[in-house]
Amino acid sequence: MVRAGICVALAVLVFAAFAPVLRNGFVGYDDPDYVTSNPHVNTGLTGLNVAWAFTAVHANNWHPLTWISHQADWTLYGSNARGHHLSSVMLHIANTLLLFLWLSGTTGNLWASAFVAGIFGVHPAHVESVAWVSERKDVLSAFFAILALMAYARRRIWWAVGLFAASLLAKQMFVTLPLLLLVLDRWPLGRKESWRQLVREKIPFFALAVLAAGAALWAQHAGGALAASDQLPLGTRLANAAWSYVRYLGETIWPANLAAFYPYAASGISAWTVGASLAALAGISVAAFVVRRRSPWVWTGWAWYGITLLPAIGIVQVGMQAMADRYLYVPMVGLTIAIAWGAGVSRSTAIAGAAAVATCALLTWQQVHYWRNGETLWRHAIAVTDGNYLAHDNLGVELDRAGRTDEAVAEYRTAVTIRPGDRNSEYNYGQALFGKAERAFRAGKYREAAGLFEEGLKHRPESAPAETYLGVAKAIAGDLKSAMACFDRALRIDPTYKPARAARAEVARSIRR
Repeated sequence: MVRAGICVALAVLVFAAFAPVLRNGFVGYDDPDYVTSNPHVNTGLTGLNVAWAFTAVHANNWHPLTWISHQADWTLYGSNARGHHLSSVMLHIANTLLLFLWLSGTTGNLWASAFVAGIFGVHPAHVESVAWVSERKDVLSAFFAILALMAYARRRIWWAVGLFAASLLAKQMFVTLPLLLLVLDRWPLGRKESWRQLVREKIPFFALAVLAAGAALWAQHAGGALAASDQLPLGTRLANAAWSYVRYLGETIWPANLAAFYPYAASGISAWTVGASLAALAGISVAAFVVRRRSPWVWTGWAWYGITLLPAIGIVQVGMQAMADRYLYVPMVGLTIAIAWGAGVSRSTAIAGAAAVATCALLTWQQVHYWRNGETLWRHAIAVTDGNYLAHDNLGVELDRAGRTDEAVAEYRTAVTIRPGDRNSEYNYGQALFGKAERAFRAGKYREAAGLFEEGLKHRPESAPAETYLGVAKAIAGDLKSAMACFDRALRIDPTYKPARAARAEVARSIRR
């Protein structure tokens, strides 16, 4: 009865903390690619769409079960964002309950297990994974991974292998599960076999992990998402990895100023910071290893954190973020295990644990509101981070879609000022300027239009229409030579662009006259 009561309490608490998400919409950050503008998703669950899910690399990913879950949601809810959010929340509640049942079943400690599951369920760092429709892959992958842990604990190895495969088909984040299982074998599972025997039985898991890692790298490389070494040199990535391990620790304990994107520091990470981070990580690792016999939960928790975070720590960099809240979805469990068992959480100390969980629930309730729409999301990110060029760029996109062009241009300008040469920001800024310039041109403000087109072309140079408009504006101003140069550039960009060809012929006739 006590276990059932804890499950009910956890489910109610998690739903209450995340309830505001049911009023949220989709956001412009990946949701169009994943769901709203993806014809293989927004036509629902069909045989052809399922076949596409298993054969296509889209949005830099290959995760067929995630695509199928989105297709199923569209079949059930259509474009109603509430239904898509509800599915994510229900999966997260299921993960919370499964984590509690697995941990309490393997350790026999209901109250420490309830604390770990409670923190997992309502920690604000998990809002990104649950409230962002595009991150369905996090909660779905974890669902199958925890089921795999439960099957493994019952010695149903091939069931565990199959569930591990399902987890990898939703997201390849859990590729380090075979290593984690070797840690869990000692505590809490208490297995006595030799290391050779334990490793041998993990061979199917390792084989799947290698295949999944290869598939993930192939998909990211095919989509151009892997950061080039000239953008983020290996030394920079290694320094950020060390510092991020420490930052994630801090975020677990003090989850403040959470954002949808954390940029790399423009000034880099100081050698002192990197050295201190490495020293702290080494010190904790040594201490956890030394006490592994007396307090095995400390070693298991710390190893869980380090192992499961490794694929997302940025040594192989996907995207340009320095870190991301979603990467803590599974690794945080290890830290809370070490805290719960290390602090001796029990019935008598449950009040303190409940207070910590309740505080996290309130912070999560607040954090969910920032995901209400794209504008609230990116304004919050700008408010809590420094030099966040991507937040300014994405806010510009949201404002542009709402027809607030002047505000959008200001955000794009800020983005390209912070990070000159950023491809997306430059493109969006140039395109927005072209839109303003075209409106000015049609209103007869040719001098203003010419200036806007020239500024736009600095940021998006390969535009035959913009070069043509600029040429016409120059011709109206009487600068026929410059106009001809614009038309020539337009035709070099697109030799078939008829307006440039016609305008060039007209100006050429004027010159001959």
